[in-house]
Amino acid sequence: MTPTLTPPAGTDPLAAAQAAARPFAALAPSRRADILRAVATTLDADADRLTALAGEETHLPPARLRGELVRTTFQLRLFADLLDDGGYLEVAVDTADPDWPTGPRPQLRRMMVPVGPVLVFAASNFPFAFSVAGGDTAAALAAGCPVLLKAHPGHPRLSRHTARLVVAALTDAGAPGGVFALLEGDDSGRAALVDHRVRAAAFTGSTRVGRLLFDLAAGRPDPIPFYGELGSVNPVFVTPAAARARGPRIWSGFVESFTLGAGQFCTKPGLLLAPAGAAEQALVEALEGHPGAAMLNDRLQDGYDRDLAALTAHPGATILVNTRTPETPDVPAPDVPAPDVPAPDVPAPDVPAPVGPALVTATVSALVADPDALAAEVFGPASVLVTYTDPAELLDAARVLEGQLTATIHGEADDPQDAALVRALLRELSERAGRVLWNGWPTGVSVTHAMTHGGPYPATTSLFTSVGTSSIGRFLRPVTYQNLTDDLLPEALRDANPWRLPRRLDGRLVQPDTTDTPDTPDTTSVAPVSPQ
Repeated sequence: MTPTLTPPAGTDPLAAAQAAARPFAALAPSRRADILRAVATTLDADADRLTALAGEETHLPPARLRGELVRTTFQLRLFADLLDDGGYLEVAVDTADPDWPTGPRPQLRRMMVPVGPVLVFAASNFPFAFSVAGGDTAAALAAGCPVLLKAHPGHPRLSRHTARLVVAALTDAGAPGGVFALLEGDDSGRAALVDHRVRAAAFTGSTRVGRLLFDLAAGRPDPIPFYGELGSVNPVFVTPAAARARGPRIWSGFVESFTLGAGQFCTKPGLLLAPAGAAEQALVEALEGHPGAAMLNDRLQDGYDRDLAALTAHPGATILVNTRTPETPDVPAPDVPAPDVPAPDVPAPDVPAPVGPALVTATVSALVADPDALAAEVFGPASVLVTYTDPAELLDAARVLEGQLTATIHGEADDPQDAALVRALLRELSERAGRVLWNGWPTGVSVTHAMTHGGPYPATTSLFTSVGTSSIGRFLRPVTYQNLTDDLLPEALRDANPWRLPRRLDGRLVQPDTTDTPDTPDTTSVAPVSPQ
């Protein structure tokens, strides 16, 4: 029997998700780990079909798509490993203590629990890693939350096919029905966001759309967390010593980074701050004749043309390279359904013409005078070279920037003057970015335990990362149980520790292979529990 993307006809997917929430949350972490691995195995087995569909709809090259699919199934398995470890539940047990300094302490047991059904808005630029079975879905399922996935209209056929595979894998692995459903259309996404059964939402996309959805989530009678990854220009600061020592390598690395994937990465370096006269000629030469690449869809290309036109028209900006001009012939847009109508399973149109890079230059004083315009994200292969004559201007520039996903410093640690400047920059940038890089490039986000892919607004709308194992924390909340007898406690908190979890016992970390167990509470020695 072929599984459907949503519950049977006449069944509300939101109702099905709500019904699945408790039984899915009650599964032992090891069972959910098995389920995640089953989804990963199913996707790997259909890699050829998946990458072919993705290529037809996104114009991305096969090597990029295969690598992204590997990343997608790897992160599913990485979350499965996290579930096997169990530390993500943050189990803590405080035994009753009548002599506790602030007054008699009751027996307290705390753990993290799933928040309930989660709405995930898929992104356009990563059709696997930030889409149907991407990181948000993996984190929510790992936490024990049913997922309602609002598909991106940029790759509808791929979304449906991926969803069919996910549902089949979940079903075969024994997950409760309703744990995953695909939603299509902007109206369905908005309706789900304000539905009381949805308990959290995740989004990757533009600041404009993300803020609209954030406000909807916050404006509900029962506001819910909205974990949005929005806009970032990912500034790169090049010190005078670094420009002298490694200038040519830095300029070529910058070109490679900001043009990668036609600049359609949320970590694309949109600002390069360098000494005046050090980089201009080298960057123009590197960009002349650059082949460019096709953008993912017409909507993104139109947005790129609009934002680039605003940037190049700014009085403080001077065009160094611009291969995208009003005279450039546009590729006719194919006839496609409106966003709220599912697109039919028909062959994708021919790949549009490649879009070449653009580079403008401005001074630090111009940036400081109007950061909203000159440090605005242009999603596509464009960037701004900001020049300075005094190294202290780097700090002036850093101080006017909004929150960022990343900030990069290229410096020389063994140069005394550089070292002092770098330390000052680090202090400024650490307050504004979620990831601070040294002598590298921000494109490429490793899926691992220590990664932070987030930052102060407008980079994100929360303090959490959306990449890496700690992103599971977005979909968990703490619950403390006071003075409950062992038989009434959740399995994760019982004396016998049947799930073999690490836990803090009276503040001391205890691994599951030890024999430490909390003492049976003496209820006569604890503070009275209010009936409220």
